[in-house]
Amino acid sequence: MFKIMTAVERGTQVVFALRHGRNPCNITLQYLGRLDAKSQIDSRRPLSTFLNNISSDWSCKHDLVRYYAKNKDKKNNKGQKKVSIDENFLAEHFKYHTMKTEMEKAVIALKNNYIKNLSLRSSTGALDSLPVTFEGDEYVIQDLAQIVRKNPKTIILNMTSFPQAIPAVLESLKASGMNLNPQQDKTSIFIPIPKVTKEHRENLSKGAKALFVKTKDSIKELQNKNIKVLKDNDALATDLVHNLQDQITALADKYVLEAQRIMEEKQSELKGDS
Repeated sequence: MFKIMTAVERGTQVVFALRHGRNPCNITLQYLGRLDAKSQIDSRRPLSTFLNNISSDWSCKHDLVRYYAKNKDKKNNKGQKKVSIDENFLAEHFKYHTMKTEMEKAVIALKNNYIKNLSLRSSTGALDSLPVTFEGDEYVIQDLAQIVRKNPKTIILNMTSFPQAIPAVLESLKASGMNLNPQQDKTSIFIPIPKVTKEHRENLSKGAKALFVKTKDSIKELQNKNIKVLKDNDALATDLVHNLQDQITALADKYVLEAQRIMEEKQSELKGDS
């Protein structure tokens, strides 16, 4: 009798922990589902045995359960928290691969933006492919203008073919992050090439930070969008949603860290540290 009561008490404690835990493992969640649906439990099977199974499975998977500090060192322990990402598990409950692809594209776009617009040679080498939004469509400057390098210090854009696009081109040049100061003369745009000064390097470094923040925000927006979809799904258990949410957040953090690494490398290059 003593053994039976111990097993029941032990199993009951585990059930409580699982129900109120932040990150229960999949196997024990399945057991809880069976416990709620009593019709699936063999009536001949002792309750103590059933609860012992739950306890055993929970014990072997305890490394997946997240624990939170309740003392002054909570902030110091925050960085030690690790979440394992199970791609197959995520894909079962929402459009995981679509979300992951969009996050990857955001990081790749940041890297390409740095190459095109934030190189110390970008003022002379990246104007051809600088994007311009005109009449609701996106073009590059070489589609709208004839680019002439008058001398090493000046570039001229001949806008005779598309004079109506001059305001859009001027706006794109000023917002490029290349520290450009274009001047219009009728259907021509004169672009003095800035010297590679310390101030110019600092401006480019600030541009790199601004583009990173924009990328970070887009990744977090994807994260929050998909978490909201899961929370709005009443068919999913609360514990399951918490599990999925933790994994989505971990994935988003991974791509933000990658974007941050790319930004820091670019800033180091612009400042001449490398």
